[in-house]
Amino acid sequence: QIAESGGGLVQPGGSLRLSCATSGFTFGLFAMTWYRQVPEKERELVASVRSSGVTDYADSVKGRFTISRDNAKNTVYLQMNSLKPEDTAVYYCSAGQTFSSGYVPMYWGQGTQVTVSS
Repeated sequence: QIAESGGGLVQPGGSLRLSCATSGFTFGLFAMTWYRQVPEKERELVASVRSSGVTDYADSVKGRFTISRDNAKNTVYLQMNSLKPEDTAVYYCSAGQTFSSGYVPMYWGQGTQVTVSS
């Protein structure tokens, strides 16, 4: 199971920290990824952290968002700073594996709404 939390309403320039608590699988063996989606658009990969700790970010969030994982707590975080209205979306957490062909999500959370507005 995957459960996201930490979403909400924030003003432009503000910060939020999303959490993704997991259970039911060996967290340390999985890559963890945050996606986001707005209505009528495809789900967009925001940030990922591999089991090795290697991270990757979408260009649109580089320098503003930080993904981290706590293997002792089976939890992954997304620290979001300098938020912009265009960051408004439902944010989803997924657990999966990375293959030569790319990342394959295997488990999904229900999502948490982030709204950036004055």
